Amino acid sequence: MRSGVTFRIAEESIAVRPRRLRLTLSGAPLGLILPVVLALGFELAVRFGLIEGRLLPPPSRIAATLTSLYQSGDLWLHILTTLARVGAGFAFGVAAGTLLGAAAGASSLIRRLIDPTLQGLRSIPSIAWVPLFILWLGIFEASKVALIAVGVFFPVYLGVSGAILAIDRKIVEVGRVARLSRLGMVRRILLPAILPAYVLALRAGLGLGWMFVVAAEFMGASEGLGYLLVDGQQLGKADQILATILVFAVLGKLTDSVISAVARPFLAWQDIAAEAR
Repeated sequence: MRSGVTFRIAEESIAVRPRRLRLTLSGAPLGLILPVVLALGFELAVRFGLIEGRLLPPPSRIAATLTSLYQSGDLWLHILTTLARVGAGFAFGVAAGTLLGAAAGASSLIRRLIDPTLQGLRSIPSIAWVPLFILWLGIFEASKVALIAVGVFFPVYLGVSGAILAIDRKIVEVGRVARLSRLGMVRRILLPAILPAYVLALRAGLGLGWMFVVAAEFMGASEGLGYLLVDGQQLGKADQILATILVFAVLGKLTDSVISAVARPFLAWQDIAAEAR
């Protein structure tokens, strides 16, 4: 009886969460204050001659470069190409990391078998994979997607396996006392326990995916944001390099926000201290 009341209270608490979540979103514009202040300060420093504007162009020149790329249609071409590569690599990396992480977390035999090797591979720098993937897969899309998938894989694998190993035995016992079925145990006990760490692992994997795509697009790419970086470096266009870095930052933040927004309804049961303030 007590366990039934416990589950009912937990489920009812979810209903009051959306209001609190909406209230916290009102503080979102605060995050824009720092970049705006830095941009204004840098613009003024260049205009007053405190900083050399040739190698460190001011935000006004970066904005003009972005406008020019947008009007020519090149910006969207490079953005969509990079997004497609990151999306494909993220999908493959998440799938592999989730499956192997779940297997390693659930089975000590599998964990002892694969974890030492994967931990060793995890320490290999991303750039070290480039010549091997070019040799195996060529300089086309397959090698680029494979490199991004490698970057995404390890945070997801570690997050899933670690979350399963960290499940409190007491909550499993609660499920058994409540006489939950195997499916009910997974749905109401195990998945909620794993999900917060899994979301963090996805966000970390996505962040590494954006880092690895730069190395991937150095591999003979003729399209993509990484190509814009190389082109800007070869032609001495510092404004194009900084504009591309800015686009990377915006895309990384937007895609991370998408994961957070999608996961938020599934984590509504959490009552964490950060949201109480």
